[in-house]
Amino acid sequence: MKTLKQRTMEKVLLQASRDFPIILVTGPRQVGKSTLLQMAARKSPRRHVSLDDFTELQQAQDDPEFFLEKHGWPLTIDAIQYAPQLLSRMKMIVDREKKPGLFWLTGSQKFETMKGVKESLAGRVAILDLLGFSRAELEARSNEPFFPSPSWLAKARKKRMRPSASAIYKRIWQGSFPQIHASANLNRNLFYSSYVRTYIERDVRSMIHKTSEVNFSRFLGVVASRTGSLLNYADMARDADADEKTVKFWLSILKSSGLIYLLYPYYKNLTKRLVKKPKLYFLDTGLCSYLTRWPDPASLAAGNMSGAILETYIFSEILKSWWHCGEAEVFYYYRDNDQKEIDLLIHKGGKLYPVEFKKSTNPSPKSFSHFKLLNKVEERGHGAIVCLRQEDTPLSRDTDAIPVAYL
Repeated sequence: MKTLKQRTMEKVLLQASRDFPIILVTGPRQVGKSTLLQMAARKSPRRHVSLDDFTELQQAQDDPEFFLEKHGWPLTIDAIQYAPQLLSRMKMIVDREKKPGLFWLTGSQKFETMKGVKESLAGRVAILDLLGFSRAELEARSNEPFFPSPSWLAKARKKRMRPSASAIYKRIWQGSFPQIHASANLNRNLFYSSYVRTYIERDVRSMIHKTSEVNFSRFLGVVASRTGSLLNYADMARDADADEKTVKFWLSILKSSGLIYLLYPYYKNLTKRLVKKPKLYFLDTGLCSYLTRWPDPASLAAGNMSGAILETYIFSEILKSWWHCGEAEVFYYYRDNDQKEIDLLIHKGGKLYPVEFKKSTNPSPKSFSHFKLLNKVEERGHGAIVCLRQEDTPLSRDTDAIPVAYL
């Protein structure tokens, strides 16, 4: 087994724990939430209990007061979504103790967990979203939120890597789950098949009818095949052999589980000519590649999903750079009925910063010609084309070509 890798979020978590009585780390199953808290606990010692243990779970559900008194605090509780009964009792404790860092929690079903948090712990909890490893974490690089500015680019240039396009697609095909990177001998397909089965059995079964499990499994592949595309409920319903109402509900499960992200269009000065549908991104490209049945990185790079999966990878790396630093993203995209599109808009300080994703080593001026459309709606900031170049280069006074490897 390889040495545990440092997570960017550890520093954020420890700082938040000095300010808040409760920390909640949410994210998909097996992205390393428990390991993150265990590593952070070396600098902030505490007891630890997992509700995956049936005996502990039963006690937490039946007698939450005794459960917390038995374990004491400061305390880490894994899988809090299985025992929301604990939340109201924790509120009483933190209101009485008036100390920071009392409870660290993890939850893999954000929908149920967040419902309880909003009802019971408002103002008392810091919420952090964790995904799989970022490339910065895998390469032991320092990380900060991606921003298409000259200052960000200057820092990224100093720690640059020069992977080939084939190496980048190998990363995409492997995915970012920590277990994938823990052993060179891991059977990647077995891991993902087991992941899907466990996800359905542990996180989904309680929310859907048992007879729908086969259809839901098929639905995962339908969603994965549409990563980087506009959301179309009717098309999904047809391919998943389900009605649109069911598809909307199933998508809400995937979103609450942290497996997908819906990127919404920019709405200021909205006209009838702007597309209103969100874009869908599958947040782990390895799982996405497995569900869409690409047998190896080379076939993925040469196949009809190569552009969409690269776009997905770039977006997910940018998102991780914000979430893992504890920053709330304000992301949009732009697209009108003339098919003029900007893949990502980052809204900051009253400006829109445009970013395009390209499967190209030599993007042309045409790649960012649509950036000028933003001048009609809000002040435009510096822009970027994230692409397969090996070195960054300025494309104009206010737009740079940035290698994917800088993320």
